[in-house]
Amino acid sequence: MIVQTFVVSPFQQNSRLVICERTRRAMVIDPGDVTGARRVATILDRHGFALQAIALTHAHTDHIGGVGELKKLKPEAEIILHPADEAMYRALPEQPAWLGIPRAEWSRLGLVYAAPPPVDRYWQEGEVYALGDLRFEVLHTPGHAPGHVVLFEPKERTLFGGDCLFAGSIGRTDLPGGSFEQLMDSIHNRILPLGDDVLVCVGHGPDTTIGQERRTNPFLTGAYTIEEFGFG
Repeated sequence: MIVQTFVVSPFQQNSRLVICERTRRAMVIDPGDVTGARRVATILDRHGFALQAIALTHAHTDHIGGVGELKKLKPEAEIILHPADEAMYRALPEQPAWLGIPRAEWSRLGLVYAAPPPVDRYWQEGEVYALGDLRFEVLHTPGHAPGHVVLFEPKERTLFGGDCLFAGSIGRTDLPGGSFEQLMDSIHNRILPLGDDVLVCVGHGPDTTIGQERRTNPFLTGAYTIEEFGFG
């Protein structure tokens, strides 16, 4: 498995190009902005990789801002999203307002979006998604967003975790559809059981491992409580 990371958008989101080395089939996980989408398309063309999917962990603006551009450049790629996030996906043009960003600043920050293209198909809990020789287990992990999913390749011991679990932190839960209780349930019951050796490719910041976070993440060790952070 080849993984190339692009840090994109004003939110410093980790967009991933994932490739099956033998078959040269590829998917992009969370194309966060137009510039990143164009860079990915250039790499695909240069090396002769076939883009199979635009795979979305969830539908927040920093993860889907490049979907329209990438679909235009690679129309054969299917856009895949969990159905619980479709309403949020369709609301892309208005999402910067959810973050409290003044509308007058949207253009300067590159946050003006057209309506995104239709979703081609939906993630199903427990499905195994094939990309060449790679097999990704799809786990529904709500909390950061209602339709958040993570993609786990067991042979590679690698989890593409979106915005559930970060190095030393967790995803925010104060946006529409967020729930601290749901997120902690997703982490404890869907992610941690995968094993301490699993590499977690996160949506923002440096990658980590499940073991590292189990041992040191203050949200998992009990150092931080719900009450301290106003989630109660």
